[in-house]
Amino acid sequence: MAAVTSSRPYHIVIFGATGFTGQFVVEEVARCAAEGPGGSSLKWAVAGRSRQRLEEVLKQAAGRLSMPELKTDIEIIVADVSMEESLAIMCQQGLVILNCVGPYRFYGEPVVKACIENGAHYIDICGEPQFLERMQLEYHTKALDRGVYVIGSCGFDSIPADLGILYTQRQFRGTLTAVESFLNISSGPEGSSGHDATWQAAVHGFADSKSLRQLRKKLGHKPLPVVGAKIRKRSFVFFSKEIEQYAIPFMGSDPSVVKRTQRFLHEEEQQSPVQYSAYVGIGGLLSVVKLFCGGLIFWFMVKFSLGRKLLTMFPSLFSFGLFTKSGPTIKQIEDTCFSMTLFGEGYSEGTDPTQGRPNAKICTQVLGAEPGYVATVSAMVQAAVTLLNEVHSLPRRGGVYTPGAAFYKTSLIDRLHSHSIKFSVRDYQ
Repeated sequence: MAAVTSSRPYHIVIFGATGFTGQFVVEEVARCAAEGPGGSSLKWAVAGRSRQRLEEVLKQAAGRLSMPELKTDIEIIVADVSMEESLAIMCQQGLVILNCVGPYRFYGEPVVKACIENGAHYIDICGEPQFLERMQLEYHTKALDRGVYVIGSCGFDSIPADLGILYTQRQFRGTLTAVESFLNISSGPEGSSGHDATWQAAVHGFADSKSLRQLRKKLGHKPLPVVGAKIRKRSFVFFSKEIEQYAIPFMGSDPSVVKRTQRFLHEEEQQSPVQYSAYVGIGGLLSVVKLFCGGLIFWFMVKFSLGRKLLTMFPSLFSFGLFTKSGPTIKQIEDTCFSMTLFGEGYSEGTDPTQGRPNAKICTQVLGAEPGYVATVSAMVQAAVTLLNEVHSLPRRGGVYTPGAAFYKTSLIDRLHSHSIKFSVRDYQ
């Protein structure tokens, strides 16, 4: 894989390059162009529905990065999720397709299918458990047979949590049995916000939660064994002494992705599974009140079609400005960062995990730049670079995987240290 073959002229094709996140991915790939396999430069192209808009994205990136060559040297591929033939042509030209077109529940499957049928590896930044788990159910065997890797949730959802637990396991001297993570997002005077596409995915995901339960029945997984003390259950809203603010369960894909990784490592590597709970800090009492009022409205409106239509038409109104049609400003992005603190417990070396309560603790921290459009983009691109450079370290030569399952034997964590996401051990009082 060190050289791009004549039949596949590109290492990476960015599909959805004109989208809000896709534009940032274009800039990050350009910045990381020297990190190609075998020390070569990355050969890459952009893809999407409109050639004119793709040209504008490359022009914008050329100006922002002071790389005028992007306007002339980067190839454009016209492809549309509704046109199967165009996806096939796109997938035949790249070793790895970075899919930035969401919500994935509506637009993701045709790209996964085209990648598998045409022998291109697939990476996305999906935070939608139903899509991720359905792709595993329906395409894992097909991807395995074709030697294609389909790796979902390679952004802020869910690389910090998934790889954060792997990092914590490696640093823990003994048997790690349970981890609670607490996410805190800090922003500048202008606050922070997310793009409308993320809000749409949340609206439709909550509305269709029944389908996720049915899907998991079809997967038919047996419960993972509980090693050591069972992880404690928290209230829906509680004051966290760990991060000194009120917290709620994290509603993203992290718990789902981590559980899938732990299942893989237990079944394939005979590792002791880690129990996991994820939380996010929301601030003080005023934030709790706003969350309660907004949550009630959201919970009521997602239950019927008119409510969902209003939620998606007016994201800023119903999310109290947390999501907007225009997305965050550059200033908001520059002033925002995240920290994820993981508190783990387990049994020290030489201690039997089946006897008594845990007797050892560990605290690790994952620090990163703005989660949605800096950390996510860095994680996605580094996942692709790692796949290209270390494909023989990935499992089974193909299949549908979580980031932790795909990259647990690679240098991805080390790569992320140099690209916006850092992992470290902290003192645990």
